[in-house]
Amino acid sequence: MLITRSRLPIALATGLAVLALLVAASFALGAFPLAPREALSVLWSALTGAQDAGSDSARAVVLELRAPRIAAALAVGMALGIAGAAFQTAFRNPLVSPDILGVSSGCALGAMAGFLLGLPAVGIQAAAFAGGLAAVTLVLAIGARIRAADPVLTLVLTGVVVGSLFSAGIAFAKTIADPYNQLAPMTFWLLGSFSGVLGRDLVLALPLMLLGSLPLVLLRWRVNVLALPEDEARALGVDSGRLRLLVVVAATLATSAAVALVGVIGWVGLVVPHAARLLTGPAFARVLPLAALLGAAFMLLVDTVCRTLAAAEVPPGVVTALVGTPAFIALLAIAGRRTA
Repeated sequence: MLITRSRLPIALATGLAVLALLVAASFALGAFPLAPREALSVLWSALTGAQDAGSDSARAVVLELRAPRIAAALAVGMALGIAGAAFQTAFRNPLVSPDILGVSSGCALGAMAGFLLGLPAVGIQAAAFAGGLAAVTLVLAIGARIRAADPVLTLVLTGVVVGSLFSAGIAFAKTIADPYNQLAPMTFWLLGSFSGVLGRDLVLALPLMLLGSLPLVLLRWRVNVLALPEDEARALGVDSGRLRLLVVVAATLATSAAVALVGVIGWVGLVVPHAARLLTGPAFARVLPLAALLGAAFMLLVDTVCRTLAAAEVPPGVVTALVGTPAFIALLAIAGRRTA
């Protein structure tokens, strides 16, 4: 049953309650387990400046290890959920994901170049971010020069081609990498990881994710027009081409910042908007907040499972693929029954 506009606040409130429980569980679970009350007490004392609570080891685990990666998981999941919903609406295609224009491939190639050059962690993140923006800039430049009857389809196909080109560059970079010192961290980065996220990384990445997400939030009512044919959008007085470009740039900025922070993590931007749309209908203004909330919850759940499932931490890209594949098939089956 679809969530109507009057029920959407209840759904969001329920989702926020579930997210709060996930945050509490994530602070408590891990290789160094803590009682939820102790973990939250340490966090509260740090936020309020109250007298330190908990042991020294508990404060170190909560504040230095888990707090940054939990914040990163929430921000990345939210950014990918918002970007996925924006791309699917902008291109009128439910199979579109945030990496459709080669964003992830560009970020990955930039990061591989950073590894080959021996850059520090901050330099690798900067190179990944620049690579993602460069890939989309190339796609937009090529798409603008090709005159076609369907510019949206042309842009999508150009993104696929450019993404394949960048993927070849990634393969070449791995081929020439030092197998002892560079290849392992390159492969690990390509699978994504929250384990190395520090507070200083969030200072750089969070503003960029916010900068990319904010225009989508402010324009959420106008973005609905992009789901209409071009002539109908023009009849409503909306320049759909300019609006679509703004949506693509904003969603790309949020995606590039997320991928640069934690590496390539697939399926989130594809499955989460489908789940949100299944609950609340196709209106982007209602899909957006729910996609942000579901993306944050899903990413935090995946990260918690990754660091508690086995003795060695499992890359989140593996878990999202294992969960995302059957979930996406189930969502397609449910949507098919509703339209039948």
